[in-house]
Amino acid sequence: MTELLNTLIDSIGPGMMPSTAYDTAWVARLDELEPTLSNHAIDWIVSHQLPDGSWGAAAPFNYYDRVISTLAAIIALTYRGRGMLHGKSIELGRKALENIVSHTAKSFQADPNSATIGFEMIIPTLMAEAEKLGIIRRQGESILKQLSQLRKQKLSKIRGSLINRNTSMAFSAEMAGIDGKHMLDIENLQESNGSVGHSPSATAYFSLYVNQQDKQAREYLSKTVKKDGGAPNVASFDAFEISWTLWNLHLIPGFKTTPRIKSLLDVLANAWQPNRGIGFATEYSVKDSDMTSLVFDTLLQYGYEKDVESILGYEEQDHFRCYPLEADPSISANIHVLGALRRAGFKKDHPSIQKILRFLKQKKGTNSFWADKWQLSPYYTTSHAIIACAGYADELVKDSVNWILSTQHPNGAWGTYLPTAEETAYAIQALWVWNQNSSKIQADIIKKGTEWLEENSDGQYPPLWIGKCLYSPNLVIRSAVVSALSLGKQI
Repeated sequence: MTELLNTLIDSIGPGMMPSTAYDTAWVARLDELEPTLSNHAIDWIVSHQLPDGSWGAAAPFNYYDRVISTLAAIIALTYRGRGMLHGKSIELGRKALENIVSHTAKSFQADPNSATIGFEMIIPTLMAEAEKLGIIRRQGESILKQLSQLRKQKLSKIRGSLINRNTSMAFSAEMAGIDGKHMLDIENLQESNGSVGHSPSATAYFSLYVNQQDKQAREYLSKTVKKDGGAPNVASFDAFEISWTLWNLHLIPGFKTTPRIKSLLDVLANAWQPNRGIGFATEYSVKDSDMTSLVFDTLLQYGYEKDVESILGYEEQDHFRCYPLEADPSISANIHVLGALRRAGFKKDHPSIQKILRFLKQKKGTNSFWADKWQLSPYYTTSHAIIACAGYADELVKDSVNWILSTQHPNGAWGTYLPTAEETAYAIQALWVWNQNSSKIQADIIKKGTEWLEENSDGQYPPLWIGKCLYSPNLVIRSAVVSALSLGKQI
């Protein structure tokens, strides 16, 4: 276990994440600007086409992820395609897209909040582009009608303003397409590292359609694209990786602060802006309540104090917002605000605490769990709610503990779509904290989960996190797994 911990801690840096088809497809378009990057990206796209002809996460299957990834990939191949060499891939992708789109429309109508980030903003632009290229014909109609209202709602929030680096919409700047560049504040769009929103896809769009002369954007892409030609969903996300990794590890009793850990904490502390907090990357202009709360909580656990006003500044009438201009609130962000305010010493009867508890109760409804827009798995959101409430607001999460207990697979694992190390780790963490602070959990339940996790802790983690497509922050997941293994072995 010590070796696992040391290896993990030594690996923490700007963020470890596998490549995604969506972002790689945008890099593949840069043939005239960056031919080497483009050629390698094309090779990656061709080699990562799924058996059904689509692109995206192989498992779990997510309609939105598959649609946006497949559409981006066949557009890139059409621009860069080499005759018969890529013609078959394009045709297989086109047929797969036709099959998936009809299901996506039904899914979006049933629950539009389950879509990937910026889906309703980006897809209309990609659909229009694909139709002009003759890749698809009228397939867009089945989902564009469902998207139009939500797209109008989001665009209304920026009425009179331009999208710049201080708005979260910059992360999805490619939604502007060729004809919508008037929505962009071009002079104030890039981050200090040359990216647009720390997004390889948005930055590739900027390089291709907004400013082909900008060397800093292309340097960012050259540094971000991996050796195999693939590009991740976001880079960097150092604050996210550092804070979540150390938060998970601090759950382990007796976990000690080493000089290496202190240097990582200093990175977070130095990036903190009073009355604003922090974003997912230390150089990212946009701050949010989720990261601000998580970093506040993490730093305080290790003895670093920051101003709680940075968290309270996100308070709304009946909840805490995650980002400005958001169309719907994040449940997990409110859970992490709750945990941070509790850590700061707020009593349960404090008005801000009561506001969050009412919000969470209302969002839970008749269910015994929570789902959120940043993560496909309800075990992530629900387990964090249990950790935030154990010994503090037990009545809100008691049935959630029973839900976790009742959904354990016979082999000891947990998982929404299939048994996963990530979800099993979250369940073990929550049950361990509940066992320590509220009510006893049968030891064999946690032990059985730990035994399965120990046998299945290595290998690739299915992408359960929701960005513009599905992704996996590998070290963050690994830290939850190592944390759960450490906790489970103490039962």
